[in-house]
Amino acid sequence: MKILLAVVISVVLLAIVTLFVLGYLSKSGEANGLADGRLTRCPDTPNCVCSEYATDTDHSIEPLVFPEETTASILSRLKDTVREMGGVMQAEKDSYFAATFASPVFGFVDDLEIRIDTDQKLIHLRSASRVGHGDGGANRKRVEWLKSLFNSKSG
Repeated sequence: MKILLAVVISVVLLAIVTLFVLGYLSKSGEANGLADGRLTRCPDTPNCVCSEYATDTDHSIEPLVFPEETTASILSRLKDTVREMGGVMQAEKDSYFAATFASPVFGFVDDLEIRIDTDQKLIHLRSASRVGHGDGGANRKRVEWLKSLFNSKSG
Protein backbone atom coordinates (compact mmCIF):
# COMPACT_ATOMS: atom_id res chain seq x y z
CA MET A 1 0.00 0.00 0.00
CA LYS A 2 2.86 2.40 0.84
CA ILE A 3 4.53 1.66 -2.50
CA LEU A 4 1.31 2.37 -4.38
CA LEU A 5 0.87 5.66 -2.51
CA ALA A 6 4.48 6.62 -3.26
CA VAL A 7 3.97 5.84 -6.96
CA VAL A 8 0.76 7.88 -7.12
CA ILE A 9 2.38 10.84 -5.35
CA SER A 10 5.40 10.62 -7.68
CA VAL A 11 3.21 10.57 -10.78
CA VAL A 12 1.17 13.54 -9.56
CA LEU A 13 4.31 15.52 -8.70
CA LEU A 14 5.86 14.68 -12.07
CA ALA A 15 2.69 15.85 -13.85
CA ILE A 16 2.67 19.13 -11.90
CA VAL A 17 6.35 19.77 -12.57
CA THR A 18 5.82 18.99 -16.27
CA LEU A 19 2.95 21.51 -16.45
CA PHE A 20 5.09 24.20 -14.81
CA VAL A 21 7.96 23.47 -17.22
CA LEU A 22 5.62 23.65 -20.23
CA GLY A 23 4.18 26.91 -18.88
CA TYR A 24 7.70 28.30 -18.57
CA LEU A 25 8.65 27.13 -22.08
CA SER A 26 5.54 28.75 -23.56
CA LYS A 27 6.80 32.16 -22.44
CA SER A 28 9.48 32.11 -25.13
CA GLY A 29 8.53 32.60 -28.74
CA GLU A 30 6.10 34.85 -30.49
CA ALA A 31 2.98 34.78 -32.62
CA ASN A 32 3.32 33.18 -36.04
CA GLY A 33 2.49 36.41 -37.86
CA LEU A 34 1.27 36.65 -41.43
CA ALA A 35 2.11 34.33 -44.32
CA ASP A 36 1.40 35.76 -47.76
CA GLY A 37 -0.74 38.43 -46.11
CA ARG A 38 -2.94 35.98 -44.20
CA LEU A 39 -2.94 34.51 -40.70
CA THR A 40 -1.09 31.21 -40.62
CA ARG A 41 -2.91 27.89 -40.70
CA CYS A 42 -3.46 26.00 -37.48
CA PRO A 43 -1.27 22.95 -36.79
CA ASP A 44 -2.84 19.50 -36.57
CA THR A 45 -3.52 19.93 -32.86
CA PRO A 46 -6.86 20.90 -31.29
CA ASN A 47 -5.43 23.93 -29.45
CA CYS A 48 -5.89 26.47 -32.25
CA VAL A 49 -8.72 28.23 -34.07
CA CYS A 50 -8.54 30.46 -37.14
CA SER A 51 -11.07 32.23 -39.35
CA GLU A 52 -8.88 32.42 -42.47
CA TYR A 53 -9.42 28.84 -43.67
CA ALA A 54 -13.09 27.81 -43.72
CA THR A 55 -12.22 24.40 -45.21
CA ASP A 56 -10.24 23.49 -42.08
CA THR A 57 -13.36 22.42 -40.20
CA ASP A 58 -11.45 21.25 -37.11
CA HIS A 59 -10.09 24.74 -36.48
CA SER A 60 -12.46 27.04 -38.34
CA ILE A 61 -14.32 29.90 -36.69
CA GLU A 62 -16.37 32.67 -38.23
CA PRO A 63 -14.62 36.02 -38.76
CA LEU A 64 -16.09 39.25 -37.49
CA VAL A 65 -17.97 41.36 -40.02
CA PHE A 66 -16.25 44.64 -40.79
CA PRO A 67 -18.32 47.43 -39.17
CA GLU A 68 -18.94 50.77 -40.85
CA GLU A 69 -15.91 52.43 -39.25
CA THR A 70 -12.43 53.40 -40.29
CA THR A 71 -9.75 50.75 -40.05
CA ALA A 72 -7.95 52.84 -37.42
CA SER A 73 -11.12 53.04 -35.32
CA ILE A 74 -11.72 49.30 -35.59
CA LEU A 75 -8.13 48.50 -34.64
CA SER A 76 -8.34 50.80 -31.64
CA ARG A 77 -11.60 49.21 -30.46
CA LEU A 78 -10.21 45.70 -30.99
CA LYS A 79 -7.06 46.51 -29.01
CA ASP A 80 -9.09 48.03 -26.19
CA THR A 81 -11.26 44.91 -26.10
CA VAL A 82 -8.24 42.60 -26.04
CA ARG A 83 -6.67 44.59 -23.20
CA GLU A 84 -9.96 44.50 -21.31
CA MET A 85 -9.87 40.70 -21.62
CA GLY A 86 -6.37 40.61 -20.11
CA GLY A 87 -4.35 40.43 -23.33
CA VAL A 88 -0.92 42.02 -23.64
CA MET A 89 -0.01 43.60 -26.99
CA GLN A 90 3.08 42.08 -28.60
CA ALA A 91 3.25 43.13 -32.26
CA GLU A 92 1.50 45.53 -34.57
CA LYS A 93 1.79 46.31 -38.25
CA ASP A 94 -0.75 48.03 -40.51
CA SER A 95 -4.04 46.11 -40.17
CA TYR A 96 -2.58 43.31 -38.02
CA PHE A 97 -1.75 42.90 -34.37
CA ALA A 98 -0.85 40.11 -31.95
CA ALA A 99 -1.43 39.80 -28.23
CA THR A 100 -0.70 37.16 -25.62
CA PHE A 101 -2.82 35.66 -22.87
CA ALA A 102 -1.39 33.66 -19.96
CA SER A 103 -3.27 31.05 -17.96
CA PRO A 104 -3.48 31.87 -14.26
CA VAL A 105 -2.08 28.67 -12.73
CA PHE A 106 0.73 27.32 -14.89
CA GLY A 107 1.28 30.44 -16.99
CA PHE A 108 0.66 28.83 -20.39
CA VAL A 109 0.93 31.50 -23.09
CA ASP A 110 -1.51 31.63 -25.99
CA ASP A 111 -1.23 33.95 -28.98
CA LEU A 112 -4.18 35.89 -30.34
CA GLU A 113 -3.74 37.41 -33.78
CA ILE A 114 -6.11 39.73 -35.61
CA ARG A 115 -6.02 40.84 -39.24
CA ILE A 116 -8.42 43.29 -40.84
CA ASP A 117 -9.28 42.44 -44.44
CA THR A 118 -10.64 45.70 -45.85
CA ASP A 119 -11.24 44.17 -49.31
CA GLN A 120 -13.51 41.39 -47.99
CA LYS A 121 -14.86 43.55 -45.12
CA LEU A 122 -13.86 40.91 -42.54
CA ILE A 123 -11.85 40.81 -39.33
CA HIS A 124 -9.92 37.54 -39.19
CA LEU A 125 -8.91 35.98 -35.89
CA ARG A 126 -6.46 33.27 -34.85
CA SER A 127 -5.90 32.05 -31.31
CA ALA A 128 -3.41 29.28 -30.55
CA SER A 129 -1.51 27.71 -27.68
CA ARG A 130 2.27 27.81 -27.96
CA VAL A 131 2.83 24.43 -26.33
CA GLY A 132 0.95 21.25 -25.69
CA HIS A 133 -1.75 19.45 -27.58
CA GLY A 134 -5.17 20.28 -26.11
CA ASP A 135 -6.48 23.43 -24.53
CA GLY A 136 -9.90 22.42 -23.23
CA GLY A 137 -11.47 24.77 -25.78
CA ALA A 138 -9.77 27.84 -24.27
CA ASN A 139 -8.77 29.40 -27.60
CA ARG A 140 -12.23 28.98 -29.16
CA LYS A 141 -13.85 30.42 -26.01
CA ARG A 142 -11.44 33.37 -26.04
CA VAL A 143 -12.30 34.23 -29.64
CA GLU A 144 -16.04 33.92 -29.02
CA TRP A 145 -15.70 36.14 -25.93
CA LEU A 146 -13.75 38.71 -27.96
CA LYS A 147 -16.38 38.68 -30.70
CA SER A 148 -19.16 39.12 -28.16
CA LEU A 149 -17.43 42.02 -26.38
CA PHE A 150 -16.46 43.70 -29.64
CA ASN A 151 -19.98 43.45 -31.08
CA SER A 152 -21.52 44.76 -27.85
CA LYS A 153 -19.42 47.94 -28.22
CA SER A 154 -20.29 48.62 -31.86
CA GLY A 155 -22.45 51.44 -32.95
